[in-house]
Amino acid sequence: MNTKLQVSTIMLGVNDVARAKKFYAEGLGCEVVQDYPGFVKCSLGEGSSSLALYEWEEAAQDAGVSAEGSGFRGSSFHFITDSREAVDAVMSAAVAAGGTVVKEAIAAEWGGYSGYFSDPDGYLWKVATAS
Repeated sequence: MNTKLQVSTIMLGVNDVARAKKFYAEGLGCEVVQDYPGFVKCSLGEGSSSLALYEWEEAAQDAGVSAEGSGFRGSSFHFITDSREAVDAVMSAAVAAGGTVVKEAIAAEWGGYSGYFSDPDGYLWKVATAS
């Protein structure tokens, strides 16, 4: 039995599963591998965790917690690319798909280049390159 902790799937509670599916699948190119009413699972590519999109209220009920809450959730997702052009391309694709730029991509004090966008449900994504 493997007891070492690993992330197999990242589940996001979303307000509109169809909108989230469109954002991640059509807008950002994630492959839909399961598609049920109220639940969609996407592949993020080989070697990466999968991404599950689940109705917000149902996700809260599944976890046994209140569905109330907003603002910074204490986490963000990070996508490390190989170039500044790739950072800009991902940021642009996110906006075209209905996301919002939270922090424009700029040169970072540590020498890289990064920016943040949020998906339609407010989840934060950092897109960065070390070059």
